[in-house]
Amino acid sequence: MMDIPTYVSLFRQSSPYIHAHRGKTFVITLSGEALLDDHCASLLADIALLQSLGIHVVLVHGARPQLDQCLLDADLDADFADDRRVTDAVTMALAKQAVGATRLNIEARLSMGLPNSPMHGAKIRVVGGNFIVAKPLGVLNGIDYLYSGEVRRVDSCGIQAQLQLGGIVLISPIGFSPTGEAFNLSYLDVATEVAVALTAEKLICISTARGIFIEGTLQRSLSLPAVSEYLSSPNHVPDLEQALLTAAFRGCHGGVARAHLIGYGEDGALLSELFSRQGSGTLVIQDYSETIRAATIDDIGGILELIQPLENQGTLVKRSRERLETEISQFLVAFHPEGFIIGCAALYPLDASTGELACVATRTEFQARGTASRLLLALEDQARAMSIRNLFVLTTQAAHWFQEKGFLETTPDDLPNDKKSLYNYQRNSRILFKAL
Repeated sequence: MMDIPTYVSLFRQSSPYIHAHRGKTFVITLSGEALLDDHCASLLADIALLQSLGIHVVLVHGARPQLDQCLLDADLDADFADDRRVTDAVTMALAKQAVGATRLNIEARLSMGLPNSPMHGAKIRVVGGNFIVAKPLGVLNGIDYLYSGEVRRVDSCGIQAQLQLGGIVLISPIGFSPTGEAFNLSYLDVATEVAVALTAEKLICISTARGIFIEGTLQRSLSLPAVSEYLSSPNHVPDLEQALLTAAFRGCHGGVARAHLIGYGEDGALLSELFSRQGSGTLVIQDYSETIRAATIDDIGGILELIQPLENQGTLVKRSRERLETEISQFLVAFHPEGFIIGCAALYPLDASTGELACVATRTEFQARGTASRLLLALEDQARAMSIRNLFVLTTQAAHWFQEKGFLETTPDDLPNDKKSLYNYQRNSRILFKAL
């Protein structure tokens, strides 16, 4: 069992995410497989928790395995073409049955409120309606998809109205046409169109896939260009990953700020993805570029967290919180789109024409993205604006990196007098110089 100090620390660490997410709209998909999993109850409780934290939740569910079971019970075969179901009249009737039962099960789970359960006192209102206007897929490559359809229009105003009233909007993968017909839809397509129509902050896809793995490594984050490149690569992309990435790409390209691809097999994966820095799956983001800006007093905690491991290794000179507070105006920080500091660097003027670079640091997982280089360029621009023409940097382990950036090695004798008198010969830092 978690001890109280650890619990309190983790709760405090999640508070910036709680503040950032409040009032935002999240469109969450639950695959049919997720709804059959043992973690389904806790997953729906976590979704209810999001609503309790002031997040507007739209939940879109799938029902493929449920429909497959209905077909199996009726001794009928499932008919697919290009991973899309061909829905005849009999299959459509069974789809209504499967989707209806699945929807009722979700509503029942979200209505729980037993004492000593995560849902106690939640009082969730689940809202549904004819929010999706559909049209038939028609004939593609010579195949008539019959009652399989696609989204024609989303009643975004109707959904927004229900969200403002505090309900969770539950949308099923069946849409209706102006002629009164019902069509079987892809739940991922529905969720993507809804997220775009609402300009949602997040599209969260929960399925069997933990995220996107490339050469066996979980990709914690992907930019839209990286997604496009991966989807168009000659290597085979598994069907599920392709569907998830296509949904994420279309969503972000259509105005959704972020898409998250996570698995349901790990208990708490949704909360871990949304309220912790490491996450649990793959984040797809419109613009992965960090923001480089002047540091403020509110950044001190993030800077300390970034530099303390490097100080403990001896890579950086130790700085106390008090020193950082007095010197914070000298710092620039690289701010991740998800709301945390991934890099920092400082510029200290030594005299009218000379400055010192210091405390250049980047989080390990972002070192290959060029963040440190962008911080250096920003500081060089800042130095030029201050009429500084010469930059010095003292380093014990990054001399080659600075040399690649145009710095030349020199000796303590070339340091300004005030800095020369403070040089620590025991630390034996290498000194590099660059003329701007």
